[in-house]
Amino acid sequence: MTTTFDQSLRFEDLGLSQPVLQALDMKGYSEPTPIQAQAIPPVLAGRDLMGIAQTGTGKTAAFMLPSIDRLRDADNQTPFKSCRMLVLAPTRELAGQIAQSAKDYGALAGLKVHSIVGGTSVNKDRNKLHRGTDILVATPGRLLDLIDQKAFRLDGVEILVLDEADQMLDLGFIHALRKISELVPAGRQTLFFSATMPGQIKELVGKYCHDPVHVSVTPAATTAERIDQYLFMVQQDEKQALLELVLSERHPVPGSFERVLIFARTKHGCDRVVKKLAQRGIPANAIHGNKSQPQRERALGEFKSAKNPILVATDVAARGIDIPGVSHVINYELPNVPEQYVHRIGRTARAGRDGVAIAFCAEDERAYLKDIRKTTDAEFERLPLPENFRAVVEGVGPTKPPPKQPRQRVQPKPKGGAPAGGKPNRKHPNRKGKPAHAGQGRPGGGQRRNRRRRSANS
Repeated sequence: MTTTFDQSLRFEDLGLSQPVLQALDMKGYSEPTPIQAQAIPPVLAGRDLMGIAQTGTGKTAAFMLPSIDRLRDADNQTPFKSCRMLVLAPTRELAGQIAQSAKDYGALAGLKVHSIVGGTSVNKDRNKLHRGTDILVATPGRLLDLIDQKAFRLDGVEILVLDEADQMLDLGFIHALRKISELVPAGRQTLFFSATMPGQIKELVGKYCHDPVHVSVTPAATTAERIDQYLFMVQQDEKQALLELVLSERHPVPGSFERVLIFARTKHGCDRVVKKLAQRGIPANAIHGNKSQPQRERALGEFKSAKNPILVATDVAARGIDIPGVSHVINYELPNVPEQYVHRIGRTARAGRDGVAIAFCAEDERAYLKDIRKTTDAEFERLPLPENFRAVVEGVGPTKPPPKQPRQRVQPKPKGGAPAGGKPNRKHPNRKGKPAHAGQGRPGGGQRRNRRRRSANS
């Protein structure tokens, strides 16, 4: 079954309860997005659902709003060491965002909401979930840790949600998803959300959903219409210099810089870009899997507040994180999976705003660029490299670092502890803190030789 979108709908037309509508009103929301208008009625009716939508389309509210009402209507007790609604998310950041949305939307519903993610204290998670919760948002790894420790069960789950399911597959969570799906009750309601529909997702949907409603708001692997896409053809060893020129606005690119999200392919690559930018006086933060949870939260906080509006990330930040005001996305390295390009640039042009996406393509990335164009129908406007750019790269241009100051040569002191040009200092201490002696080798050496001479003369 597939639904269609009526653009005249408002939230009160979708059958939501007054507490949820009041919570929406407090957030300033009155009209549903297409995915919300299509998904909310069947979820309220208890149907399983498969939603295809990119990030930034309002997916969280599409499953959270009707689920809160279903939990309220059922009026079941909070299960001991379990939850009534389980939402699985691929990344810590997305889990935190969903949990906060659940608290906002359910502010008047009286439901308990908790989140558990990796990188935090397992003991704290055990303690806060001991009495159970109504809504739990979790990353698969941490959830299975608690299940294996017999600190949590899934026998109380009434609603199971898999958000960004395709990214969970990309991150290797397929076995964890299968195990979790087998531990929840057979009669639960299952909601899948994904930006793409690979074969493994179809397999999971067919196995764990019963006659699901299919909703889709954007064809898979298409790019947002409000994003202007630009391309630099540049050698690998030229990318850092080009990035510095772009960020320092010495090589003009379209749009006004507010927040810039830069994607590199590896964790080491992110750290290297941040380090080199810092050497040029351009502060930036990095976010990737090797960063601790406090480091990741601090980097995102400074990015959202524009305290540090440049963030360099791996694809862990490309999906599901609602970062308002991202004006530019720069693909410092092109992804080798074309769909990932869609997720990356989807971080800009959110909430009705326009955005700019810039791709750096080296000779060895041409195949990636070809796949992106073929899969997404993306149209790039090619931008020229700056004049005398090669000279900049080779260190003779405007980004050349200041020359190092020559080290001053220190004149060595003469042996025997005497300062240069002065008389020997008989009181100069040696390493043992004893007075220096004319024949010193090891401490007390002169005294032993004198004793030997006296012995020979006696």
